[in-house]
Amino acid sequence: MNKQDLSALILDSERLLYATARTILLNDQDCQDAVQETIVKAFTNLRQLKKDRYARTWLVRILINECYDVLRRGQKIISLEASREAQERPSPVPEDYSDLYRAVEDLPEDLRIPVVLYYIDDFSVREIAGMMDISEGAVQKRLARARGKLRVALEGTAGTEALS
Repeated sequence: MNKQDLSALILDSERLLYATARTILLNDQDCQDAVQETIVKAFTNLRQLKKDRYARTWLVRILINECYDVLRRGQKIISLEASREAQERPSPVPEDYSDLYRAVEDLPEDLRIPVVLYYIDDFSVREIAGMMDISEGAVQKRLARARGKLRVALEGTAGTEALS
């Protein structure tokens, strides 16, 4: 893969990169920083990419690692403004699915990331396993656990709406 191909891939994956960063990071500025740093690292380490067909997976893996780096750096400094922003962040989802998206947001991170990558970004179980550095069986197990938690959360929401 050359730099022009990588540029095209990055432009095509812009929404995917931001959405993936958003599943890990709460702050928009942190998401933007992680995506920008991912792009820099991808261009710097382009020679490490062995097979072009895995370029998108490779790019997301770099992003996930960068998001965790941002979290580690951020744990040392907690700003009151960032805390407020995380609590007040607007939901970028259509109203019809707000309960579902809220339930996905409430999942623990280890379950939320595979759900977003699988159901929203259309990655395969194998690709997600590579990105998260876990086995395919672990990905499948996390997806099943997440579906169970979502089912319980959404049944609870539907039950309270029926009473209203």
